[in-house]
Amino acid sequence: MFKKFFTQHMALIGSLGQLLFYFQGFTIFWGKDASGVSLLGFSVALVSLSCWLAYGLSIKDKPLIIANITGIIGAFFVLCGVLMYGL
Repeated sequence: MFKKFFTQHMALIGSLGQLLFYFQGFTIFWGKDASGVSLLGFSVALVSLSCWLAYGLSIKDKPLIIANITGIIGAFFVLCGVLMYGL
């Protein structure tokens, strides 16, 4: 029972931790400005999240899968904003 609760809890906490990408993305799109945002930094984050997702898929770990899908979508959102408004 504790393992199931902990698994669900970590899927939620892991996903909430990835919200920073969405906050940054909304700031970019709302202000139409990404001049202070690093394209390289968010690109590295996207690659890292993708590797963690691949690892989560390989070991069939739902919290890792859920959290990293959430992060990948958010990082992609930010990168789109940087490409549109920062270059």
